[in-house]
Amino acid sequence: MTAPSTLNRDILGLALPALGALIAEPLFLMLDSAMIGHLGTVPLAGLGIAGAVLQTIVGLMVFLAYSTTPAVARKFGAGDTRSAVSVGIDGMWLALGLGAILATAGYLTAPWFVSLFNAPADVAEQATTYLGISMGGLPAMLIVFAATGLLRGLQNTMTPLWIAGIGFGANALLNYVFIYVLDWGIGGSAAGTVAAQWGMVGAYVLIVTRLARQHEARLRPQREGVAGNARSGGWLLLRTVSLRVALLLTVAVATSLGTDELAGWQIAFTMFSTAAFALDALAIAAQALIGLALGKNDPRQARLVLRRTLAWGAWFGVIVGIIIAALSGVIGFVFTGSAEVAALILPALIVLAIAQPVCGMVFVLDGVLMGAGDAKYLAIVGLLNLVPTLPALWLVAALHPTGSWGLVWVAVCFFGVYMLARLVTLGARIRTDEWIDSNI
Repeated sequence: MTAPSTLNRDILGLALPALGALIAEPLFLMLDSAMIGHLGTVPLAGLGIAGAVLQTIVGLMVFLAYSTTPAVARKFGAGDTRSAVSVGIDGMWLALGLGAILATAGYLTAPWFVSLFNAPADVAEQATTYLGISMGGLPAMLIVFAATGLLRGLQNTMTPLWIAGIGFGANALLNYVFIYVLDWGIGGSAAGTVAAQWGMVGAYVLIVTRLARQHEARLRPQREGVAGNARSGGWLLLRTVSLRVALLLTVAVATSLGTDELAGWQIAFTMFSTAAFALDALAIAAQALIGLALGKNDPRQARLVLRRTLAWGAWFGVIVGIIIAALSGVIGFVFTGSAEVAALILPALIVLAIAQPVCGMVFVLDGVLMGAGDAKYLAIVGLLNLVPTLPALWLVAALHPTGSWGLVWVAVCFFGVYMLARLVTLGARIRTDEWIDSNI
């Protein structure tokens, strides 16, 4: 079993680079929100709807990373690096196929998706423009998921950090040129992000090709390997569906409160996404290390990883919460340049800050169970977590509070009720040995 000091170094060695890479995705959204926010509240509200739809589609496919990482890590832990790389490559091929299908379908149905939110016509137009263009980058996003999962499984989170950092820089430059120089508006933001995403794919293809040659792994897709990735991700797909149902219904309730409230929720949720990806760095470390431990048939090490990362998740959540609270008064102004919007969203940001320790533990527990291959349990309790959340959202929609109070109660439903439900159900699993004994 690994010594505590060595485990600390292993966690940090995986989590710190993962932190930078994970933050890149919400930074893309934050950059879009900030640049579009200066165009007005209507484009920003449109981004809120388009972002919710796009993140839902992408989020449903996040199993491409979450199922690939433990599968690769187990084979790597067992000493079979060749098979580990092959599993990851099959995941990338699956991502390409799914991405192409979803991008085509998403482009054709973008107006219908936007219409589901019953937004004003000018907001719907902005949302449809952004969503339609963004579909061109959907296959790229999924390929990046799978390739990142492959490298994480090989205990390498530094390379994804470099690729994400360069991709963010390119996205910032392209967005500036397309939005302000070429005057493409919200469409320019989407086009810049799509171009940056495909550039990241090019970098991953070069790296994975080199790995395949080094370990004599196959580059061509294997039917059994691709099908195996799809089967293992089925339960994680169902788990993600429940997450996205909660998110979409929350956006729908915010939309019903008004355009200003929806724009405010977009900013608040952008901050949540940024904090979530930061906190999720520990979950990535836990996922990779537990997969590695189970590949070595070392359950004691897996339990040690659980205890250590869970404690770190809680404390890291405290730190992130303090940062959000300290910045809560200026966040809205940074995004929109409007003092009114800053005042509108401040109370909701305080709710978000208070919830961060709970979020930190939830994300770590998610990563632990994914690393253990406990996807079926995650799928089942994902549906159970909606039981208290849906009535809470319905009550807010029925009472129809507006302004800061409206945003506060929307925040309580998602950051409070939903995240606490997840903590209870995930915590119940790790109190027993079933999560690890059934997956050795």
